[in-house]
Amino acid sequence: MVNPVLVEVIRGPVVESRHRGAYAVVGKGGEVIASAGDITTPIYPRSAMKAIQALPLVESGAVEHFKLSDAEIALACSSHNGEQGHVDGARSVLAKAGGSESELACGSQWPRDDHKLLLSGQQPSDIHNNCSGKHSGMLAFAHHMGFDVEGYWKIDHPVQKTVANTISEVCDYDLSKADWAPDGCSLPNWTIPLQNLALGFSRLASGDTLTPERKAAVDKIIAAVRAHPFMVAGSNRFCTRLMQAVPRAFVKVGAEGVYCACIPHAGIGIALKCDDGERRASEPAMAAVLAKLDVWSDEEREKLTALSSEKITNRRGIETGEIRAAF
Repeated sequence: MVNPVLVEVIRGPVVESRHRGAYAVVGKGGEVIASAGDITTPIYPRSAMKAIQALPLVESGAVEHFKLSDAEIALACSSHNGEQGHVDGARSVLAKAGGSESELACGSQWPRDDHKLLLSGQQPSDIHNNCSGKHSGMLAFAHHMGFDVEGYWKIDHPVQKTVANTISEVCDYDLSKADWAPDGCSLPNWTIPLQNLALGFSRLASGDTLTPERKAAVDKIIAAVRAHPFMVAGSNRFCTRLMQAVPRAFVKVGAEGVYCACIPHAGIGIALKCDDGERRASEPAMAAVLAKLDVWSDEEREKLTALSSEKITNRRGIETGEIRAAF
């Protein structure tokens, strides 16, 4: 199947580039209520499913045991900028759990706003990695369960086995038979069809098929990320800007053009991937998919529609065109 064009890049009156992709929208009861392109071939979700990966942390009781804040729960679901609030949050989680930065295995990474670190004469470390919130949460889970934290990132470690079982259950897809490869932060990343990813996020939104205990954990995560959108991404980031503009939505970016979202008040989940892996395409495409759904107020739809296109300017600030959803 050739996926449809989801996003166009316009220069003057001419379409200069096109981005193809696919998306699935799943409602209550697991029904696909809208889709485009191939939603059944497995893809790597990358960081878009961190909210599901964070479930063991909350379900285990580690949040209450270590007195983690809602902002710290949101950070466990994040792909953050490495801003001071994100770094302080990850350090706080590790400290509360009795761990240390030396346990992190996500790899060092310059923060997005790296000039502050450079000017201070410091070098980046694992704590600045955009996935340090997720790793800190997994280490807190390991400490709470009494697991050896050595190798917590490996596919055969109890932490990752628990995560895999959780994803399989929530997305109704058996990861034991799925392809996998290390993610950018070294954790296992399994392939899942967009349809199943959207199903998983619809269950986060609606609670369908979830046990009362899991539903309570999901509600805690969704409330945390919606209350602290800065912790999910950071300054000038699409995830944060969209959730600040439309607080009833939860969106999460993944690398290589992946986006997932859920709409709790409507019980809807969404998963999207642009074939070429371009975030400049996946962001307006996700905003457009959200805006198309008949679940918003007029004001919310207007804000989502505004986010489905972006003006392009050259180095002198002259407007040359726009990136816009094509559907």
